[in-house]
Amino acid sequence: MSAAMLRQTRLTILLSLNAVAILLAGIVIAGAIWIPKSDAVVSERSDVDGKVENTGNLLDSASAEVDATKEGTDSRYAAVAGVYASAAGGSARRRTSGGTVESGGLWGIDNVTIYQTADIDICIDESIGNLGDMYWQTSNPDVIQAFYDGARTWLGYQNEQCRYPKIVGTGTTTITAGTYDGSRRDTINVTVIAPPAEQWKRDVLSLVNAERATNGLGALEWGSTCENAAGVRALEIVGTYSHVRPGGADWDTACPIPSSGGKSGENLAAGNGAVSPETVVATWMASPEHRKNILNGDFTKMAVGFEFRPDTQYQTYWTEIFSTY
Repeated sequence: MSAAMLRQTRLTILLSLNAVAILLAGIVIAGAIWIPKSDAVVSERSDVDGKVENTGNLLDSASAEVDATKEGTDSRYAAVAGVYASAAGGSARRRTSGGTVESGGLWGIDNVTIYQTADIDICIDESIGNLGDMYWQTSNPDVIQAFYDGARTWLGYQNEQCRYPKIVGTGTTTITAGTYDGSRRDTINVTVIAPPAEQWKRDVLSLVNAERATNGLGALEWGSTCENAAGVRALEIVGTYSHVRPGGADWDTACPIPSSGGKSGENLAAGNGAVSPETVVATWMASPEHRKNILNGDFTKMAVGFEFRPDTQYQTYWTEIFSTY
């Protein structure tokens, strides 16, 4: 073989080895940056879905041995406007439209207080119609930063008269709204306060008992045995929204059934279907599997956990733990 041919052969081999090296490097890099697809989740600002799940485990035991049954389904709830109109929308509209509206005005009141969870939309007087496009402004963007273009219609609000506030802090801001043709313009002072977590937990118990009474069932007592567990579970679902606890254990390990036997169940909710006691109970009642826990005649106690984390995706997180112990 001539020297020229030998050099050409060596060059070909080197080029081939370089190509293999580049290919292997590409595979390694691709493997390093590949991101596994995660389960789709629903934004807390969605107007069509509220993120809720039912208990995947209803535990029954007539003896010291716990018989675990898997009856529930991992469901997502598509919200229906009619469900919430009476529970949340009606009261909210009255709160922002009481009194007599002056000619050219929009509100019959000067002040309104809402919770930081954005438990209501800011609505103009219900008697005013045919407004067309309007502008909405806030004087203090550190409290209410802006308004979404429409209202949360699935909560029973009307886009023409209500706006969903993007709340970023507590305090007071002046909201100015008006029609572009100048026929109506008005201001209202809105004070945003933190949600009363402990009171809201008890409110959920009262609302659940009202639903049970309507269905001919006895009232549940506050579940002191599982009270701490409900708080722990609400905190856990901030990071991992599941009936499987961080670490892989089932939810029922938070408040185990005693050796003498019993029964327990869990409901979870998070996001814009759970911005107040009224909305979260309405959400659960509108879902057959969650409703089954609320209206289970075997349960005698219920504990509620609640976490409000405005810097997280869903912001509001709720847990109900039902039990017979």
